[in-house]
Amino acid sequence: MIRRTYLDHAATTPVDPEVAEAMARVLRDVPGNPSSVYAEGRRARSLVDEARAQVAAAIGADPAEIVFTSGGTEADNLALRGVLTAREGEADGLVVTTIEHHAVLDTAEDLERHGRARVTRVPVDRDGLVDPAAVARAIDARTALVSIMHANNEIGTIEPIEEIGAVCRAQGVTFHTDAVQSVGILPFDVRSLPVDLVSVNAHKFYGPKGVGALYARRGTRCATVQTGGGQEKGRRTGTENVPGIVALGVAMRIASERRERDARRLAALRDRIVAGVRERVPDAILTGHATRRLPNNASFCFPGTQGESLVVALDLEGIAASSGSACASGSTEPSHVLTAIGLDREIAQGSLRLTVGRDTTDADVDRLLETLPAIVARLRAASRETVSAAP
Repeated sequence: MIRRTYLDHAATTPVDPEVAEAMARVLRDVPGNPSSVYAEGRRARSLVDEARAQVAAAIGADPAEIVFTSGGTEADNLALRGVLTAREGEADGLVVTTIEHHAVLDTAEDLERHGRARVTRVPVDRDGLVDPAAVARAIDARTALVSIMHANNEIGTIEPIEEIGAVCRAQGVTFHTDAVQSVGILPFDVRSLPVDLVSVNAHKFYGPKGVGALYARRGTRCATVQTGGGQEKGRRTGTENVPGIVALGVAMRIASERRERDARRLAALRDRIVAGVRERVPDAILTGHATRRLPNNASFCFPGTQGESLVVALDLEGIAASSGSACASGSTEPSHVLTAIGLDREIAQGSLRLTVGRDTTDADVDRLLETLPAIVARLRAASRETVSAAP
């Protein structure tokens, strides 16, 4: 079998062995429902409370400000729909950027389509950065919420959320940030950051899929968006996923302990990829900000190629990576992020995202840099032949 090199940690990370063992232990030994008052239920409740404290400690929050969800998408939905519902009849303005994750953009579009929100989409520059002054201009007297991600999942650009939060606070507007890509790898402390709502997702920092959390600053108006048994103090009803929540807490603790040394090592690997690709692949375009970017993210566009073809060709060589483009209706559509930063459609179609992680080695980077140039050259040659053969 081909030795695999995994370079798609932005999509999901492998589960840490300690996290997996903690989750398995709960599955084996803790059958109780956290809402039950007898011993088995109290045991489950104590584990949920412990995990809540671990998540809170990792971001400087109070445990009561943590709401467990099924992941980042639900956390984003709860933030947007919850605030708009809580402010119904008072304020209906929602401000987002053009490069948000679909969990935010599609939710905003749905709220807009059903007449529940007036959505303002703020553009970004060529590096994917949003200007806090543009956010300030987008806010009006009926703005209920501003939702801007901390770091972009495709191009890795880190947004100035401290300045944006200050703008929102000065105007009395609730501020939500999708920090799914950043919590666990970047410093993040809600005691110093002017954020009201923060989405996190366990499987982005070596936890399991299907569990996440929303930080809701005390006093933030955010209504529940589903009805049921009143769990999570009525903020997110439904029986808690005890094994997943325990795993989230352990993953957050480990990520917090390792963050500084992991970030340094990952940034060194990222920089090797960026320098190596630029040196070995003609006309490679680095997307996202050159320095203000996630330490594990190296994203490119290769003119004359298709992203899906790049991913497939790398996969055949034993390297897992991803593309910002998606196949729809038989044609490759460029990522909304890449078009939002002003790339031509043809260039944006040749996107490739390479994201390193704890298990990535220098040998993995060497292998990528030995393999990728030939793949790009081959795909470009095939594309030229196709064009020349066209009638």
